[in-house]
Amino acid sequence: MNKKIMLTGGGSAGHVTVNIALIPKLKERGWSIGYIGSHNGIERELLSQVENVPYFPISTGKLRRYFDWNNFKDPFKVLKGTFEAYHLIKKEKPSIVFSKGGFVSVPVIVAAWLNGVPTIIHESDITPGLANKIAMPFATKICVTFPETLPHVNEQKGIYVGAVVREELKQGSADKGRKHCQFEKGKPVLLVMGGSLGSKRINDALRANLQTLLADFQIVHICGKGNIDPKFAAEKGYKQFEYVHEELPHIMAMADIVLSRAGSNSIFEFLTLKKPMLLIPLSKGASRGDQILNARSFKKSGYADVLMEEELTNDSLREAIYQLYRNKANYIENMTRSQATDALHTLLSLIEETSKQ
Repeated sequence: MNKKIMLTGGGSAGHVTVNIALIPKLKERGWSIGYIGSHNGIERELLSQVENVPYFPISTGKLRRYFDWNNFKDPFKVLKGTFEAYHLIKKEKPSIVFSKGGFVSVPVIVAAWLNGVPTIIHESDITPGLANKIAMPFATKICVTFPETLPHVNEQKGIYVGAVVREELKQGSADKGRKHCQFEKGKPVLLVMGGSLGSKRINDALRANLQTLLADFQIVHICGKGNIDPKFAAEKGYKQFEYVHEELPHIMAMADIVLSRAGSNSIFEFLTLKKPMLLIPLSKGASRGDQILNARSFKKSGYADVLMEEELTNDSLREAIYQLYRNKANYIENMTRSQATDALHTLLSLIEETSKQ
């Protein structure tokens, strides 16, 4: 059997990290791997650090739910990307395509269908995003992270697999994390993450409370590209990073509590590591509302507290952080009882089965 797979997905780190988690396991099973992404997306940057996975860039456009003049140009970019992906897949002859979503994946899934190559989509959120909605009719299987997602997809194609969490995140060392951040042992650590692009509102509210919070916490702040504030560079107990790669498992291991957006991949990583979390989902005005649904699901399960962006003020953020820390034992107990599935193994088996169809 030709054990060659094409991975795709991009636009945000969440659409890439699952693919990166799959790559070493696929290699162990003898798969030859290629990656189709955009010319300038974050997926290209992240894949540049992965050895022996050729990267194939194609044209892509963003399909928006709102009016924008680019809506008139971008469908032509998608068509061009489909043409490029069609010829690429025809030349490379993969036996299967696996997609994590994002707009770059739409032309790839359509091109695979045109070539008669089976495809698997993995949907992270409770309700499918626009890119996956467009691609789903052309997919062979649709894997979902939340059981609540199954009614939103074709029942013949839909499979609940759960969340894929990178194995290396489970191997973190709190001591190495403290050493990397020059933190002392014994004082609680607050980890703040605003998603791969950062969050100005979260960053600003956190920094407005910095002096108060530093009396009780050491803070590691992954603030997003271009969001480091030099005014706080010398602040003891406060470390800022634009983005973290190799050190992330260690930083997560040392964290006592987490303040984060509510992207599916991140919150399931925190759940796996049993990190009590305060979630501030992207507002409906800035997104389609998927993070709000993710956050509500985690709050209902007792894994997280939620502060809506509309209610985010300097005072409300400070109070919510202290409340989370006071109740952290309850969240850890609830997370210990969670019925997490071995999604990585399930997906690998599904890839093997579907590639033979």
